[in-house]
Amino acid sequence: MAVTVVAELAAEAGVFTVVAGRLVRLAGGRAWVLWLLVVVFAVLSTAFLSLDTTAVLLTPVVVLLARHAGLPPLLFAMTTVWLANTASLVLPVSNLTNLLALHVLHFSDAGRWLALLGPAALVAVVVPCAVLAILFRRDLRARFARMPPEPVEDRALLIAASVVVVALLPLLVSGLPPWLPACAAAVALAAIFLLRGRRLRFGMLPWRLVLFAAALFLVVGILQSLGSTAALAVVTGRGDDPLSLLRLAGSGLVGANAADNLPAYLALEPVAGSPARIAALLIGVNAGPLITPWASLATLLWHSRLTALGVELRWRRYVLLGAIAAPLTVAAATAVLALSPTVGR
Repeated sequence: MAVTVVAELAAEAGVFTVVAGRLVRLAGGRAWVLWLLVVVFAVLSTAFLSLDTTAVLLTPVVVLLARHAGLPPLLFAMTTVWLANTASLVLPVSNLTNLLALHVLHFSDAGRWLALLGPAALVAVVVPCAVLAILFRRDLRARFARMPPEPVEDRALLIAASVVVVALLPLLVSGLPPWLPACAAAVALAAIFLLRGRRLRFGMLPWRLVLFAAALFLVVGILQSLGSTAALAVVTGRGDDPLSLLRLAGSGLVGANAADNLPAYLALEPVAGSPARIAALLIGVNAGPLITPWASLATLLWHSRLTALGVELRWRRYVLLGAIAAPLTVAAATAVLALSPTVGR
């Protein structure tokens, strides 16, 4: 909740818009360079500020940026939603599923997380980007005219918000409980907004997500009491060998696209049992939800933003593209995990 408030206030202060404008100038009129810079921006946004931030707040910025540059907005929209999911493997704070897994793994710092999941997370970013690069190869060859920078409404507010965000990012991976720096940053930004005479909206708090997650905990708990864990253990296997890890990751992919990534994680966590299997499960439920609209809440929020922006995307096309990217991404990331020296130990 705190990180969502930080992201919302930073967006209102213009942080995302200003960064996007800088990326346009760095691209030098080349579409492929701009796209790669957006990829980096989306990965960083997802890693530190969560997948919902990228899906909800970064998508409108890059879509409008693409339109102003005369580039196809769908390429940039698909980039943000796919990376919002797949790049959420990078850090513990990137996804709620990661924070749940952190309690099972008992990792006290981001270093151990990256040692276990870092290589797989890199693959989970590269594979969907490679798919997009092939699908949109003609558009990526285009050139565009440089655009003037967007005017800043309140420069003092922009600078203050930027300082808070920049200070927050390293603290989220410093080993402190993530809620501490996140709450401090949210309070600081809220105070700055009030001092600048800006109103704070109650809607910035993600109450729907909290209620949704709480309801899922109850539903999955009921299913587990009815014996779902024993049934799932037969499907997912029990070992840390490559085939068992792939079975677990594939089960996470199927479960996320059938229901949602959070209940899929909650249902399958009891059959994980080891750091390698927890990592495989996270690959399935984080990098796998690219097929159905409901596979992650971030995807539904992303589509509502696209609709508001007038960007048309039929769900049939989304499903077809995701059916290509999701299995490739999960399989490749799981293979890298299985070959990791960390898992071998």
